[in-house]
Amino acid sequence: MLLVLLAGRPALASEFILEDEHQSVVGQVQIVHSRWEDTLLDIARRHGVGYEEIRRANPGVDAWVPGEGTEIVVPTRFVLPDVPRRGIVINLPEYRLYYFPTRKAGEPQRVITHPVSIGRMDWDTPIGLHRITEMRRNPSWRPPASVRAEAARDGRQLPAVVPPGPDNPLGSRALRLTLPSYLIHGTNRPEGVGMRVTHGCIRMYPEDVESLYELVSVGTDVRIINQPFKVGWNGEVMYLEAHPPLEEYAEEFAERSLTVLTEMVVRGTRELAAVVDWEGAEFIAGQARGVPAVMASLDRVSSPPADEEGPEGLDEDAEARLALGSTGSTGSTGGLLPAGAE
Repeated sequence: MLLVLLAGRPALASEFILEDEHQSVVGQVQIVHSRWEDTLLDIARRHGVGYEEIRRANPGVDAWVPGEGTEIVVPTRFVLPDVPRRGIVINLPEYRLYYFPTRKAGEPQRVITHPVSIGRMDWDTPIGLHRITEMRRNPSWRPPASVRAEAARDGRQLPAVVPPGPDNPLGSRALRLTLPSYLIHGTNRPEGVGMRVTHGCIRMYPEDVESLYELVSVGTDVRIINQPFKVGWNGEVMYLEAHPPLEEYAEEFAERSLTVLTEMVVRGTRELAAVVDWEGAEFIAGQARGVPAVMASLDRVSSPPADEEGPEGLDEDAEARLALGSTGSTGSTGGLLPAGAE
């Protein structure tokens, strides 16, 4: 289902209630129309997404001058990562953070999600399970020697300490991880959120890191993962969300991508008799636009159930353009996967 909005409206909330432990898809794709003064970065920030997310979802649209009235896809439907739903989870190829608050007795599980920047290829963000060890408001920045040396090679001189304020690249909040040189922090350059531009830290919009800061504590788990493909069920429909792999893993992933996808689908249908559109799944994976698209169903192929027809006034032509799994096939190319298929 797509949600058609005017670009000037505020973003939908980044918090979602999970109806049960099996729910793995949240949110809705939105279609907005740009104003003459908009860039894709402006639209992305208004709707809680980052640069790479909105750029990939809109191939062919000029990121800096999309133009008055241009139809923009805002990728605000998410397949949840395939990891324990606890603490902070950061999926690097997705440029996105998920926070799963501790579930209280009698209350449903919640998930909160925000876009992030990650480390450049030569300053990669470390994959693994970490924890928050320190939290600071209005932190000072002490550039590591390696960062100061890099700046010097570029003809810039960094001070030993940058005090809090508008020139501080950490912004107003910083969460230190068990790897002491790595932080989750804000920024004084929000236009870079959603890019691969940091020295390994996780960078967030100022408003997002301030919100997250109030929810977490020292000791909160921070799990950093590498999942270019994600699959998940929403009712009777399975979605595939595909992102390009990180550059340093691209060659290895290219050799195994179809194997990885097949293994994920088999796991996702292990207890279900699902009709899988394998041709459509391969197409979605190849496009890697980051927009979840239908690839399987309990009783139909690449067609959402009746209760997902969308609100009155839905732009059905726009939805058809986003049906990335529709490759012209009229039936399953892989046949029926029986329960427990390997």
